[in-house]
Amino acid sequence: NMNERKCVGEAYSLLGEYGDLLYGPEQFSDPEERLSGSERDEDEEDDVEAALRKEVDQIRTSTEHKLRRFQSVESGANNVVFIRTQGIEPENLVHHILKDMHTTKKKKTRVILRMLPISGTCKAFMEDMKKYTETFFEPWFKAPNKGTFQIVYKARNNSHMSREEVIKELAGIVGSLNPENKVDLNNPQYTVVVEIIKNVCCLSVVRDYILFRKYNLQEVVKINKEDAQQKPSSVTEEKDSKVEKTEVEEENSKEITQENK
Repeated sequence: NMNERKCVGEAYSLLGEYGDLLYGPEQFSDPEERLSGSERDEDEEDDVEAALRKEVDQIRTSTEHKLRRFQSVESGANNVVFIRTQGIEPENLVHHILKDMHTTKKKKTRVILRMLPISGTCKAFMEDMKKYTETFFEPWFKAPNKGTFQIVYKARNNSHMSREEVIKELAGIVGSLNPENKVDLNNPQYTVVVEIIKNVCCLSVVRDYILFRKYNLQEVVKINKEDAQQKPSSVTEEKDSKVEKTEVEEENSKEITQENK
C-alpha cells in the first residue's frame, strides 16, 4: 500500500539480523562501505576536490568491492520489493526467519506481508521455463531425491501466461525427474513457488509453506491449534544458484486484516 520505503527498511533490518546470526557479521573490504553518504562526518567532505577524487576512485573499484550482502532493486511491480543477496542461500535464510517467528510468536514487521526466497529466474515464456526448470528442479526432485510437492503460481503485470498450463507443465517435469514425486496439496514436503513479474519468471522450492502460512510474516506469529500438530522441517539444504534474491511483498489490506496505523 505504497509503503515501499518502510518495507525496504524492515527488510534490511530483518535480513540483517538473521544474516548476521547465520553467516556472521558482514565483511567490508573498505571501512567506508559501512557508512552511507548521509552518515559520514561532514568534516570529511570539507575539501570538495578531495571528495570528488575519492568518489571517482570508489567508482573505479571492482563491482565485487561494492556489492553488499543485501541490496534493494527495482521489482517492476507495485507493492513488491526485491532484495538482491550476495553470498546467501535465500531459501535457508528465509526459512530460518519464519521458523524462529513461528516458534517465538514474536512479531517483527509491520508493513511486510510475505517474504519469499527467489533462487532462480528465467524468461516468462513456456519454452524457456521448461528448459530452465529441467535443471533447476534436480537438487530436490531428481532420483534418488524425491518428495511430495505442490506448485503455487502468481503473475503480476503479465497476461500472456496461463496458470493452468504452467502448473501442468512444471508438474510434468517434476514427475519426469523421478516418478516417485507425488502431488500433495495438503501437507507437501516442498512447494514450488512460481512468481511471474512482467516477462521474468522467479522460482524457488521452499519447505513448510503450509505450516508457515504461505510465508506470511503477519500470520505466522499468530497462535493456531494446528501448529501443535506440525513441526518445522530442520533439514538444511544449500543450493548453488546463479541468481539469488529475496522477494518481499508489502502489506495488502485486502489480504490481511490489521489495525490501521
